[in-house]
Amino acid sequence: MTLMNDAGFAAKTPSLTARETPASDSTSTSALFTSAPTSALRKLAGALMMGGLTVGGLTLGAAQVHAADTLKIGISAEPYPPFTYTSASGEWTGFEVELAEAICDAMQRECEITPTGWSGIIPSLKAGRIDMIMNSMTITKAREKVIDFSIPYYNSPGAYVAAKDLELEIPDGLDGKILGTQAATTHANFARRALRSTGVDVRLYDQQEQVNSDLLSGRVDVILADEIAMSALVKRDEASNFEIKATTPQHEAYGIGAGVGVRKEDGALKEALDGAIHQVYADGTCTALSNKYFDTDVCLG
Repeated sequence: MTLMNDAGFAAKTPSLTARETPASDSTSTSALFTSAPTSALRKLAGALMMGGLTVGGLTLGAAQVHAADTLKIGISAEPYPPFTYTSASGEWTGFEVELAEAICDAMQRECEITPTGWSGIIPSLKAGRIDMIMNSMTITKAREKVIDFSIPYYNSPGAYVAAKDLELEIPDGLDGKILGTQAATTHANFARRALRSTGVDVRLYDQQEQVNSDLLSGRVDVILADEIAMSALVKRDEASNFEIKATTPQHEAYGIGAGVGVRKEDGALKEALDGAIHQVYADGTCTALSNKYFDTDVCLG
């Protein structure tokens, strides 16, 4: 069955069965960050906040902090390794999950990971089912019309992955090839804007792992996704015959980097996030996590 999506491409029904995760389901919490102070320290923190609390170089008043509230961090319910995925114990982990924990520590806030279907993650934020999005969401002009963002915390171009024995000149060599990419992403937007004239057949998928699977099984010739995630993919044993062929050039579809998405009315949270991101830059936490997961520093601080 072939469907048309809002990017204007024929969306291929994935070869794997997609897990349906209602956008309204905010109860499937898989991990809990307990970075808030203990009850004794909460009382002390409350007294200190009467005169203002300094977080990451920013002074926040008591009305802005709401330290007793738990922040729900929205991530895609569809794993996106090595950024977000479930461990053998069933808990969510990855670069962005650990970085989110560090950011919550810096804000002295209690947070919980709340998996949400990617296609409904912005509506879930606007409806209040989650408080922020931290899932490699690129800051673009289109998204900034509906939500606000923290300062960017990392940036990575798109990458084309194909079989090592496939001679592929990009973009001219894409003519007649089948390219897979995840729908509702900056990569899909880039393909719509920059690759339409190449003659490539673009197939859109709900989940990145479905794109990867169809590449490895030969159902698509090449895929386009985040360079960091693709660097991890080609290191897998089952992907030993595949390689990154090229990366995407600078393009408006890719915005200015990934930021934490928040509601437009949550200015105090945005300021606190900006301060906390600066803090995890300054104390080396972001770089350490980046090196742990990617063997390189992708942090923008």
